[in-house]
Amino acid sequence: MMKNRSVPTDTVLPHVMYECIPDALTWLGRVFGFVEHYRYGERGGPVNGAQVYAGNACIQVSRARGFPTPMDLGHGTVYLTVFVDDVDAHYARTRAEGARIVEELNETIYGERQYAAEDLEGHRWLFSQHVRDLAPEDWGARSFKGSPMKVG
Repeated sequence: MMKNRSVPTDTVLPHVMYECIPDALTWLGRVFGFVEHYRYGERGGPVNGAQVYAGNACIQVSRARGFPTPMDLGHGTVYLTVFVDDVDAHYARTRAEGARIVEELNETIYGERQYAAEDLEGHRWLFSQHVRDLAPEDWGARSFKGSPMKVG
């Protein structure tokens, strides 16, 4: 199979829509710590998109071009979860930068320490860190034997 230098195989690559890509890239970098990998668009024209990383998480930032953003809709439709190494430091940075926190930093029954925030156009992001190793059955979920997910 051919390797792709932009996105590895078996990667889910969400496309998050923004009205102004340069503004979104500046905000996402400053507030959430995303690092830009590349951006694209026609020469002399607007930036149509970019790829950014948060650790190993890869996100495609795309110009809305007719797609409604959460600000247009008046509500969000998804949460994008990004696992980080130090959620406490990430939370402190996000709060200090003035992002709207929609879920305070907390520890879940399934062993995650996490918080949620909205970005400049209303997309909701959940930042999480593994703090306890629990089997799904330990916190009330059911595992399915035929699941292709291999954990641990």
